[in-house]
Amino acid sequence: MKRKGSIIGIMALLMIVGCATQQERAEQRAQMRQVVNQAVSSRLLHIDIRSMNTMRYGSKMVTPDFFIELRGDTLRSYLPYLGQVHQSPIVSPSIGLNFEEPILKYSENHPKSSKTQLMVDVKTREDIYHYLIDVYDTGEAHISVRSLYRDPISYDGTIAPSSP
Repeated sequence: MKRKGSIIGIMALLMIVGCATQQERAEQRAQMRQVVNQAVSSRLLHIDIRSMNTMRYGSKMVTPDFFIELRGDTLRSYLPYLGQVHQSPIVSPSIGLNFEEPILKYSENHPKSSKTQLMVDVKTREDIYHYLIDVYDTGEAHISVRSLYRDPISYDGTIAPSSP
């Protein structure tokens, strides 16, 4: 009889702990949603890159120092690149998609309640780039990059705190 009471007590304790954990997770999701919405609305968005998906070479994990950053009317891109360049640039080519340039065109839409889609066009001395950035309320992000002279490429990453 004592054993049955102990088991019931342990079960009740586990249920209480499980409820607290669900509540904590819900609070964390709500907090992340608020952080993401604030970053998107203020155009202060920093995304740390975890992996890249190439057209010719498959998916690759990357070192943690790659990122893109949206700061008002400027896009700062520090991304690796694997793919074919279709036309040699007039100036010396950079390795990867590494630049800080003013944004030519910016638009934002919300195809789902949990997803914001940003479209950013940037022109460098080498090429014109179109970034399609999908930002999710969970803090995850997917970035697709197209350009005039390079194969398309995409990246997966997470929203990181951005200092003003």
